[in-house]
Amino acid sequence: MASSWEHKLRFSLSVIRHESSTLVCSHRLVFQEEYWRRGFQEVASPNIYNSKLWETSGHWQHYSEHMFSFPVEDGIFALKPMNCPGHCLMFSHRPRSWRELPLRLADFGVLHRNELSGTLTGLTRVRRFQQDDAHIFCTMDQIEAEMKGCLDFLRCVYDVFSFSFQLHLSTRPEKYLGDIGLWNQAEKQLENSLNEFGEPWKLNSGDGAFYGPKIDIKIKDAIGRYHQCATIQLDFQLPLRFNMTFVSKDGDDKARPVIIHRAILGSVERMIAILTENYAGNVVGEKEKMTDCVNVRTRDNKVHGELSVAEVLARLTLLKQSRCRNAEEEF
Repeated sequence: MASSWEHKLRFSLSVIRHESSTLVCSHRLVFQEEYWRRGFQEVASPNIYNSKLWETSGHWQHYSEHMFSFPVEDGIFALKPMNCPGHCLMFSHRPRSWRELPLRLADFGVLHRNELSGTLTGLTRVRRFQQDDAHIFCTMDQIEAEMKGCLDFLRCVYDVFSFSFQLHLSTRPEKYLGDIGLWNQAEKQLENSLNEFGEPWKLNSGDGAFYGPKIDIKIKDAIGRYHQCATIQLDFQLPLRFNMTFVSKDGDDKARPVIIHRAILGSVERMIAILTENYAGNVVGEKEKMTDCVNVRTRDNKVHGELSVAEVLARLTLLKQSRCRNAEEEF
């Protein structure tokens, strides 16, 4: 039986309008409860940063041509293409203890990337988008447990939509940074997490990022094409670049955390495009859009009739509060 938040997720993503801000708002409200349950803190980081921050993170040297930048007084600023440098500042703004780890930060901020015009296509690749982005700051020993949590969250969400997906473990590339011993330990923990997850996976030897190994997740759309939406990546380099430390259990005040970059839906706009094609225009149409109503029916096609969006949300709230076990029948 699907949980109440899963019912809300199905409903929210079926009644959303085509404006991306509305899409993200619906998704964000649905996911907040699940994030809290899984120990995430929702944060909001600025849209614009000084280029010096991007120099520290390394993005300016390797990614600046894909960033929208502009002069401000005597400096250069840029719209953020990703959230990780801002989250690094949040971690480092005060001393940290091992008791605070893992620290899980979730961010639904707007991202901008200066994609080439020839690569833009519908909602699947745009220059302005939002992600269900998160960064987990943890110790080396916590990597395996955090990976299991990320994979469980992934399955929990993808099962709602009956998505089939492929898993790939991408390991150390030829040009990598960091200690090979850390790489070997991290790759082994990722492999253990995937094996315990129980789904088939493939090895992409040498296809990891230069800063750490990763798990790539691709979902299949209605016509058999695979899209990468979710991603789970380890990062040893940003903690070094930002000189991030915490006081370990044995009193070492120079202990270094590891960062896990994690997104479940990835680009919300891309996920909406995949969902739209996958359901071929069923549930909500022009009539419902005009009247702000929906026709509610169960997966077994039991019809509850046409109701206003406000009434449906109220009923879902009552089902959540009552922890109803047969919500589809009692709706």
